Amino acid sequence: MVFGLGIGPGIPEKRIGPARRQLKMHDESDDSQVESLRRFGAQALAEILAANMERLRRIVDLRLDSRLAGRLDAADVVQEAFLAARERLPRFLREPRVPVIVWLRGVVLDALVDVHRRHLGAKMRDAGREVPLPGVASPDATSISMAAYLLGDLTSPSQAAMREETARRIDQVLAGMDPIDREVLLLRHFEQLSNDEVASVLGVKKAAASRRYTRAVTRFREVIEAISDLHG
Repeated sequence: MVFGLGIGPGIPEKRIGPARRQLKMHDESDDSQVESLRRFGAQALAEILAANMERLRRIVDLRLDSRLAGRLDAADVVQEAFLAARERLPRFLREPRVPVIVWLRGVVLDALVDVHRRHLGAKMRDAGREVPLPGVASPDATSISMAAYLLGDLTSPSQAAMREETARRIDQVLAGMDPIDREVLLLRHFEQLSNDEVASVLGVKKAAASRRYTRAVTRFREVIEAISDLHG
């Protein structure tokens, strides 16, 4: 499934700066990205952000409170995160403890929490969970929002009934999963993090993250196949 998301204002999309000439931001190793951030600073940061814009906007879309969905654009949250990341970059570079994309993802989630606080105040839902996941302290992506994202392009009247039924099935499967398994599925399938990055986010061993992903995909396969049939 293709998610067509653009680049937010203030973040270079087409201009090829010195950092991009040195390496391809989205494809090179994390060590190369850290080196480029040390050499080129905010310019390299902007280009890394632009290269990962689709993934970062998806994070916001999935975790944005439904009461704000029609009022805020995910690109605005990512742009706010860029400004915060620019300020926090020197501290990150002093001792990088996580991959660049994991750090940047955390900055985006912090920005999203701030957005929730500003717009919802006392009405903001708890940013955590009843049983907090290890390494995770951010707005939750509900099974409903994940189902809606999967079915975002099924909009014609003839598909309305199928959309409702499939969304219900997706919601049932996701809601019935172990919370960590559901988070692993979200991180790998929706946010497109690697297994190593997922392990870093959740604070678990790589083998454990891989096992959980395999288990979650097995449970989710039936719904994925149902969606494929709708598109076929």
